[in-house]
Amino acid sequence: MDAQTLARCTGAQLSRAQLFADFLSAGMAFYMIDTPQRQAMFLPNVGHESGRLQYTTEVWGPTPAQLRYEGRKDLGNTQPGDGSRFRGHGLIQTTGRANHAAARDRLRARFQDVPDFVEHPEQLADPQWAALSACDYWDMRRLNTWADAGSFDNVCDIINRGKATPAVGDSNGWADRLALYKSARAALGLA
Repeated sequence: MDAQTLARCTGAQLSRAQLFADFLSAGMAFYMIDTPQRQAMFLPNVGHESGRLQYTTEVWGPTPAQLRYEGRKDLGNTQPGDGSRFRGHGLIQTTGRANHAAARDRLRARFQDVPDFVEHPEQLADPQWAALSACDYWDMRRLNTWADAGSFDNVCDIINRGKATPAVGDSNGWADRLALYKSARAALGLA
C-alpha cells in the first residue's frame, strides 16, 4: 500500500504514513489482511489507536488508569515499575509485561531478528515492530473473520474492549473509528 492511501485510511500526515507504509504493507500481506474490506477495518483502528500514526508509545501522565497498570497480574506486571515500563507500545498499544513477552514470542515464531520486548520494551515502538505487532494482534484475535463478516463494530469492540459486545458503538473512540472507517472505505474503493 502506498503512503498516500495509508494516510487516507488512518487519518495520518503523509510524513507519518511514509514511515509505516512498507512495514504495514509487508505485515498485511503476511497476515492476509489483504482484501479492501479487511484493510478498511484494520487501518482505521490502527489510526485511532496510534493517534493517526503519531504515537507508538503510550503517552504517560500518569493518569489514574495508568497508575492501575502497576502490579496488575493479569498484565504480568509483577515487578516494581512494570506499569510504566510496559505501558502501551506499538500501533495497537501492547500493554503489560506478559503481553510484551507474548508479542515477542509470536513474532519470533514468524520473523528473524525480533528484539526482546521484555528486556527492551521500547523497541516495540520502532516502526517495523510497531507495524508487525499490530498485524500480529489482528491475526491473534482472528479479526479477519469479523472483517469478512462486515462487522466493523465487533472489530472495534474486540480491539478496544477485548470482546464483541451486543451494543453498537460502545468502543472507546467509536465516532473517530467510524469516521476513519468511512474514509478508508472511500480510499480503498468500497464507498
